[in-house]
Amino acid sequence: MPFDPAFTSSYLVAFIMGLFSSMHCIGMCGSIIGTLTLSLSPDIRNNKKRLLPFVFNYNLGRITSYTIAGALAGFIEALLTMPLGETHGHRVLQLLSAAIMASAGLYIAGWFPRFAYIEKAGRPIWKKMEPYGRKLIPVKNHTQAYLFGMVWGWLPCGLVYAALALAATTGDASQSALTMLAFGLGTLPAVMGVGIMTNLLTRLSRMQRFKQAIGLFMIALALLAVVPWLNPMAFTAATHAANH
Repeated sequence: MPFDPAFTSSYLVAFIMGLFSSMHCIGMCGSIIGTLTLSLSPDIRNNKKRLLPFVFNYNLGRITSYTIAGALAGFIEALLTMPLGETHGHRVLQLLSAAIMASAGLYIAGWFPRFAYIEKAGRPIWKKMEPYGRKLIPVKNHTQAYLFGMVWGWLPCGLVYAALALAATTGDASQSALTMLAFGLGTLPAVMGVGIMTNLLTRLSRMQRFKQAIGLFMIALALLAVVPWLNPMAFTAATHAANH
């Protein structure tokens, strides 16, 4: 079967990746939402209907930053693949993406804690961004909540970097941006839920077997990236191309 990179540009895969990986990040994102919530006035903080728009705008800002980072990853990918040629360059990045995704899966499952060291790569950017986030505290309106989310969207996170590695293999800045948008939307239910169902989601995120299942799922995605011809989406794309 001819090689088809459709798997790496699948927004569904990015969404599922965000959906499951976000459960592992509830501790980090939950504390940030806690900072946002505590900065609000008591009458907003104690009213779920009034609190929800603030939490939503925070997450909208965070996903906006993911999308911007995805576009940047797409531009960088184009520069890196030039020396190797488009086909070979994409394949090298695809294998690198698979390695990072597999490592992220092992990390989520608790079998590779050293993967967290990858977060050091984003610390220089974070040191410049963090002061702007602090200036937005206390949050007084929805616009501030959105800007607060945009700043905290650059918080160093190994799992976000794994998603960026996936996005970088799409071969196009717009597709890379949309891939990160899909990833961000995947994280939305769990992270939004932190502000609404904190206790339930926190207990779920601490279940070791649940985290191991998510980790194994991420590893399976990485294996499909290495051998895309085994992926049903790649098969469908290749079949469709053959029929035309």
